[in-house]
Amino acid sequence: MDMLQAMRTFVRVVECGSFAAAANALDISAAQVSRIVAELENQLQTRLLHRTTRRLRMSEAGERFLERARQILLLTDEAVGEARGAHLTPRGRLRVHCPHGLGLLLMPLVAGYNALCPEVVIELTLSQRNPDPLAEGHDVVITVDQALPDSQLIAVPLGAIFSIACAAPGYLHEKGVPARPDDLHQHRCLRMAYPLYEGDWVFPQAGGDCVIAPQDSFMTNVADAMLVASELGMGIGLLPFYTASLAMEQGRLCRVLADYRLRENALYAIYPSRHYLDAKVRTWIDYLKERLPPIFAAHARVVEDPRYCR
Repeated sequence: MDMLQAMRTFVRVVECGSFAAAANALDISAAQVSRIVAELENQLQTRLLHRTTRRLRMSEAGERFLERARQILLLTDEAVGEARGAHLTPRGRLRVHCPHGLGLLLMPLVAGYNALCPEVVIELTLSQRNPDPLAEGHDVVITVDQALPDSQLIAVPLGAIFSIACAAPGYLHEKGVPARPDDLHQHRCLRMAYPLYEGDWVFPQAGGDCVIAPQDSFMTNVADAMLVASELGMGIGLLPFYTASLAMEQGRLCRVLADYRLRENALYAIYPSRHYLDAKVRTWIDYLKERLPPIFAAHARVVEDPRYCR
């Protein structure tokens, strides 16, 4: 039997005072109401209502059951209302995964979104891997195109990212400024031990790509650590443009080989399903689509500025 329907019918019988009145309120027949209550009593193996020709009277068990049934129905109605409204009103916990460096860039957007949607709690996880949202329970994963899983996940483009070669002014004064990619063979090139930045540096050229293999004298898996290593004159680092821009503006780094953008990738927000999309997911992605491209554009203007390049 449908226990929730039976509870609702029993409560309505008590509130209306008769089977006929309850049947009218529920828009079913009095015989159906009587049958549902009888089946409920049979299921519970106890008498809930004492019936006479003139009135109904609850048993002690019926009084206890009425109290519990009302609580359960209230909680059920609230749960259904919340679930039905989830696609309308942003609320609840929003689990977001993002690469470490991008996560730091997103923090002002997290704060801005939180101000707009205070009922949403953002749980931001930063790591150097690309998880499966379905397997790990993330609502939104921000990642690059080369890391998109082969699945039914929905991918929303957020912009494009790229990396640039940078070094400290002191390093360039001592070691010289590379004029072309081949010159990097004479320089100390720092290695990122991170899937998005591992491997050789490939500079496209008309006569064939110039491939530079960074040395193993220093390795890190976090772009911010590579930023500091480059600032300290440890060598030439390949950095995400949004990581390098402030240091360039402040004179702590210079961009070299400014004609080249390496590791250009499209950035995506991916989520499990477009059906009945939760309002917090929809509004967060819409917020990123609106606010992130101007941030990228501002960083790109800095790194393309000839004043900060050598």
